[in-house]
Amino acid sequence: MEDIIAIKIDGNIIDLQSAKEKDIDINNAKQIHLDNSDDALEVLRHSCAHLMAQAIKELHPEAKFFVGPVIEDGFYYDFRVEKSLGEADLKLIEKKMKELVKKRYDITKYTITKKEALEKFKDDDLKLTVLQRIPEDAEVGIYKQGDFEDLCRGPHLPNTKYIKFFKLTRVAGAYLGGDEKNEMLTRVYGTAFATKEALKDYLTMIEEAKKRDHRKLGNELKLFTFDEEVGGGLPIWLPNGARLRSKLESLLFKAHRKRGYEPVRGPEILKSEAWKISGHYENYGENMYFTEIDEVEYGIKPMNCLGHIKVYQSELRSYRDLPLKFFEYGVVHRHEKSGVLHGLFRVREFTQDDAHIFCTPEQIKENVMEVLGFVDDIMKSFDFKYEMEISTKPTKAIGSDDIWEKATKGLMDALDENGISYGIDEGGGAFYGPKIDIKITDALKRKWQCGTIQVDFNLPERFELEYTDAHNEKARPVMLHRAILGSFERFIGILTEHCAGEFPFFIAPTQVVIIPIAESHIEYAKELQSELREMDIDSEISSKNESLNKRVRIAEKQRVPLLVIIGDEEVGNRSVALRDRRDRKQYNLSKEEFKKLIKEKMDGVIF
Repeated sequence: MEDIIAIKIDGNIIDLQSAKEKDIDINNAKQIHLDNSDDALEVLRHSCAHLMAQAIKELHPEAKFFVGPVIEDGFYYDFRVEKSLGEADLKLIEKKMKELVKKRYDITKYTITKKEALEKFKDDDLKLTVLQRIPEDAEVGIYKQGDFEDLCRGPHLPNTKYIKFFKLTRVAGAYLGGDEKNEMLTRVYGTAFATKEALKDYLTMIEEAKKRDHRKLGNELKLFTFDEEVGGGLPIWLPNGARLRSKLESLLFKAHRKRGYEPVRGPEILKSEAWKISGHYENYGENMYFTEIDEVEYGIKPMNCLGHIKVYQSELRSYRDLPLKFFEYGVVHRHEKSGVLHGLFRVREFTQDDAHIFCTPEQIKENVMEVLGFVDDIMKSFDFKYEMEISTKPTKAIGSDDIWEKATKGLMDALDENGISYGIDEGGGAFYGPKIDIKITDALKRKWQCGTIQVDFNLPERFELEYTDAHNEKARPVMLHRAILGSFERFIGILTEHCAGEFPFFIAPTQVVIIPIAESHIEYAKELQSELREMDIDSEISSKNESLNKRVRIAEKQRVPLLVIIGDEEVGNRSVALRDRRDRKQYNLSKEEFKKLIKEKMDGVIF
């Protein structure tokens, strides 16, 4: 599309009015056109958020507004309003937005000093809260369209006429500033696209996502539950979910051992002094839980790295020992606010498939590549496509710029030398080192951040880790932090939605349901179940006093991969009548052929 809505210079998006103020020639800058690119959608959605706020203000003149940022798939606005809003109000707001679009308001910007802004908004406590974040000597930008104006840094479209294809998706509550001690504001979410087709595709995806919601499927398939008497963000794994999870853990355990990793285990609480040495206390303390034992403060671990450092320190190390690969299914706890908890995606207790590789600086590249090969095997097994992003030094970080530059270069060199493409997330690194983030794409084309590989020179320095080099001198190892799934909880949540509860055979909670037609067939069903158990295959016998069709429907509703029907013919021939839910096939096999098929399905796991 030909409409230029903004420009981009040095990674920053600047709207046309700001470009004019700065006397920037838009013909000599990267032009952003009205399309469905990430840059264009950021500008479009930012302006649509203001359009929504303008509509809300016309419908509810008493409304006061806090912030309205663009998020990954749309935007939202937090505001205070006298009446409680529901889904029906969204339609009224949308209708008003469409009326405002037709008025084709120019979107203009002016700037004032912070002192002037404080005077202008002296009767608006929410605006005053926003202004507290702005430095005293800074200029304050205000964007205006019609009678509506709001504090904003931009960028924005030049006119509301460009906002044509949008949808308000839901209304929710949100604590002011994300702090649960503050008042609850109303939050309305929405999205916008440059074309009708793109909006339609997105809304179709949203509807499918609702059907696949892992919280809904987790309840239907009896995988996990939450209980307020236990506490928010603390999942309880039911037998089905625990079977699925244990299979995943077992397969991954074998895959680690095959690749030379040694299993270790660290304590779940450590003295706060250890967390102070590591930098977690200062840089991550607000996300940790603390307790006191014998008048000494302890921190419940939010990460597993310190335990693995202590394993490394348990004996003297030589360059001949490196690389050392330690892994642990480490249970960690993080202090998440109630408002951000979300099923298995955001919890307070979770288990990481965590590993730490201690190596020489010269071994960084080969070990990073080994981990990426491991990642590739696992993602292919679950039919995930993925991409990578290198996250650089954040504002809150430990260690010198030289160390950060060296660590970041180590990651980039490993990817560059192997022709692997990657994006850059400026400032997205861990506080102790840069990282490669593994971002997977699911069946609905949504991106999820799962695994990570982090290069760390800082913690080995802080804990004075050493090894004896080839010249019999002391040297400092490098520590690679590595998780592939990220956490079992989050990965299982993503996988549940990715496959809509149709789990791969090798980790399905119940892999086979055996349905004897009559009581006389139960003995053979038990024999078959016993032999499947010897093969580590989970099966159930459905022998309730119900019709065959109902028992089949129940098994299919539970998304069991294989259904085995047993009648007189199967008992007499020592065979099975098989229904393969995945292949949508029905056929008869001898018992031995059936067991061979099962083995082939299990042998197909490539990691």
